[in-house]
Amino acid sequence: MFGMWRLSRWSAVPLAFLVLCTVGPPAAHATPEGASTDPQVAGTEPAVLYGQPPVWGGCGGVLADVRLAPTAQCATVPVPVDYANPQGPQAQLAVIKVPATGDRIGVLMVNPGGPGASAVDMVAGLAAGLADTEITRRFDLVGFDPRGVGHSTPQVRCRTDAEFDAYRRDPMVDYSQAGVAHIEAVNQQIAQNCVDRTGRDFLANVGTASTAQDMDVVRQALGESQLNYLGFSYGTDLGARYAERYPDRVRAMVLDGAVDPAADPMEESIRQLAGFQTAFNDYAADCARSTDCPLGQDPAQFTARYHQLVDPLAQQPAYVPGDPRGLSYSDAVTGTVNALYTRQYWKYLTSGLLGLRRGSDPGDLLLLADDYQHRNAAGQYDNQQDAFTAIRCVDSPYPTDPAVWADADRRARDAAPFMSYGAYTGFGPRDTCAMWPVPPTSFPRDAVSPGPGKVVVVSTTRDPATPYEAGVALARELDASLITFDGTQHTVVFNGDACVDTAVAAFLVDSTLPPPDLRC
Repeated sequence: MFGMWRLSRWSAVPLAFLVLCTVGPPAAHATPEGASTDPQVAGTEPAVLYGQPPVWGGCGGVLADVRLAPTAQCATVPVPVDYANPQGPQAQLAVIKVPATGDRIGVLMVNPGGPGASAVDMVAGLAAGLADTEITRRFDLVGFDPRGVGHSTPQVRCRTDAEFDAYRRDPMVDYSQAGVAHIEAVNQQIAQNCVDRTGRDFLANVGTASTAQDMDVVRQALGESQLNYLGFSYGTDLGARYAERYPDRVRAMVLDGAVDPAADPMEESIRQLAGFQTAFNDYAADCARSTDCPLGQDPAQFTARYHQLVDPLAQQPAYVPGDPRGLSYSDAVTGTVNALYTRQYWKYLTSGLLGLRRGSDPGDLLLLADDYQHRNAAGQYDNQQDAFTAIRCVDSPYPTDPAVWADADRRARDAAPFMSYGAYTGFGPRDTCAMWPVPPTSFPRDAVSPGPGKVVVVSTTRDPATPYEAGVALARELDASLITFDGTQHTVVFNGDACVDTAVAAFLVDSTLPPPDLRC
């Protein structure tokens, strides 16, 4: 149950990317404005890290649909794998820029979340969605894929396509002592595969602490003295870490779907599960308006009816016409979770559950699961889920005591009964992060404000993935303005709500803070 996505819906725009650039020798590198060459000073990097500007190229033949962002430019920016060894091996960060069309203020850097989602993919879609608005007129839209992610190289890779398919077929619902041992063996093998296929040194440096430093190298490569930043979901954590390390380099920062950097990862997972139960209840209540709702009309029976439909899949996947995989138990639950991120997907959840009830075609649930796991029609996976695991496992310390995980299972069942198979056994499998082969590089702690008037936090009242209270806590820690959105979805900025979008645009363009306690 642990390790759920923290991902913005914006990240679902597909494209492929890789354009290389050349960088001059270290002697040609310049010290960025205001930066010390002492690597031990917080918020500064050695001058050798800041190289020549990237060589931009067109993105024709790169984007899945060149019409999505016809003016986009693509490049890469090199960064050291290990900042303690800046002359050592390098990673190449994929960067996309969509130039402003009017009176330019600067860059608006965007991160879609995950961790593991591609900002390069997301920016192309965002540029299309915001075409001819004040945002695209006044800002270059910029995104870089964090180290190990998407189109940056090297990539984090832990599973082959066949291994990922096998992982999804295994229901992993037996929480007897022997069943837990099996699940832990699967998790241990994933961790070992990550080491074997990605490398221990790279895994040790793949976390948000390094990515925040990467972000500043990209800033300087763009020739900007300050950044404007829009972070969704996990992107709020990255933004908070950047603001702590480089406060003077933040002009305006919007954090939507907040992750509280002070939260213990186990507690955060329990709160997230409770958020998904709330979203499930909201979905079921909406579904019950129809007499043909697969969960019926009695709120007291919604969860039980769901289990009646889904639990038999743990013994036998359901037939899906045209797909030999069928619908596994794991995929049915994953597809349900994916639909709970946004009301736009609720109709597909209903269709899939109706297919299970009628014994006909539950294929929409399988499509939802494939979308969540980023499997394309050819059966190929991108590396989002592997990168997600690698990053979160070094971003916080995880307990290794089996008793702690057993108690966490008990609490998880109470928090999200719709996701709980069977009864509490007194055993609970340890997550992959409990057996991760490299130590954490970050620890939970309060965010630090970069200064008054620089940050706006947006939090949704019934956000399933990043509960509302996390946004309240982050706004308090950052001394930031808080916009509350009343809804059941994950993230909201630039998704069509005029109240939120108007306030965010005024802040980014004119540094006008939203009214106190703004509620949309």
